[in-house]
Amino acid sequence: MPKRVAIIGAGPAGLMAAEVLSQYDYEIDVFEQKPSAARKFLMAGKTGLNISHAEPVDRFIQRYDHAAWLGPWVKQWDAQWIQKWMQGLGIESYIGSSGRIFPIEMKAAPLLRAWLKRLMVDGVKFHYRHRCVDLSENQLMIENQTQRFNATYDAIILACGAVSWSQLGSDGAWQQWLSKNEIEPFQASNAGVLKTWSPFMQVCFGQPLKRVNAWVHPEQQTHGDIIITHYGFESGVIYKLGRNLRAQLAQKQCLQLHLDLLPDISIDQLEKKLQGNKKQSLTNLWRKAGLDTVKINLLREIVEKSLWSDAKQMAQQIKQLSIPLDGFRPIEEAISCAGGVKQSAVSPQLQLQSNPYVFCCGEMLDWDAPTGGYLLTACFATGRAAGEGVYQRLKHSLIR
Repeated sequence: MPKRVAIIGAGPAGLMAAEVLSQYDYEIDVFEQKPSAARKFLMAGKTGLNISHAEPVDRFIQRYDHAAWLGPWVKQWDAQWIQKWMQGLGIESYIGSSGRIFPIEMKAAPLLRAWLKRLMVDGVKFHYRHRCVDLSENQLMIENQTQRFNATYDAIILACGAVSWSQLGSDGAWQQWLSKNEIEPFQASNAGVLKTWSPFMQVCFGQPLKRVNAWVHPEQQTHGDIIITHYGFESGVIYKLGRNLRAQLAQKQCLQLHLDLLPDISIDQLEKKLQGNKKQSLTNLWRKAGLDTVKINLLREIVEKSLWSDAKQMAQQIKQLSIPLDGFRPIEEAISCAGGVKQSAVSPQLQLQSNPYVFCCGEMLDWDAPTGGYLLTACFATGRAAGEGVYQRLKHSLIR
């Protein structure tokens, strides 16, 4: 009889695991609690599917908080491998000016359709609206709209996601199947940060702070635009700083974001520009120094009014504006999560130490990365690693 493998979750990691195992004579069942596959993947592709990044792989790997753990898999299934894999599905890609890799069509749906079609041709069976409600050794309890039943498998791959965007399927219910010491608590990653504004700032909501430098620690600055929102700040710049901000929280420090509003001007040049005559209004003086309306409003919000007319003090504020933050947006709204199944809880083949029938992959593992293609790349890579791990286990069990 063919070996039977169950995959819980039809996201990118689960589909990659299924692709690896579809090469062998296994019965593969993919259980997905939603009515269709890869809903978060499709959501990510609505504004252009950023599937990976073309920067050198050694630098690429350093974007992960557990680079040594993920590094071998990401090197094996890197951005070039992903582009060739997409091409095999009939999807051409291109590298944008920022180094990010996109399908030429920019959308996720054509890629997903081609992928699912190939998997089904290769014999993978998909069971939608089927929720795994319990796991014990190699036995699953599955619930659908009409019944609840038990099923036994030779191997089980959990590709259940983390806890962000739970409405798309990643609700974290799988955590009940593991012990607490196997899981690093989840935290919001790639999420907006909170700042309580006065009514004065309402006119700036949705507007960008353009071309600023931002940092938590001066030696780790990042450049770009930051959007002012009704709840605080949001943008890729903020996401890149998330790990350092979470470290502040872990150390029970006050959250502080620092901005250089005019990074192309030295503090001495800026101080001279701010030494205007008395006939000029402060707003005109600041505009001539290079500040736009959004940056001026932010300064008026954060800096004490007694300093506004002091050229030296304002130059320092513009070059290093310190903004206290109130926290992160709720984890359900985060693009991704830090935390998950610990490295110590799984073998180098992603097999659970506590249950040799079960393997884990994707965002449910304890790793974190910024947006820019790094998240999907790690999901693909760990999905394939888990699939390879299952194959090795089943191969050895056949020999015995």
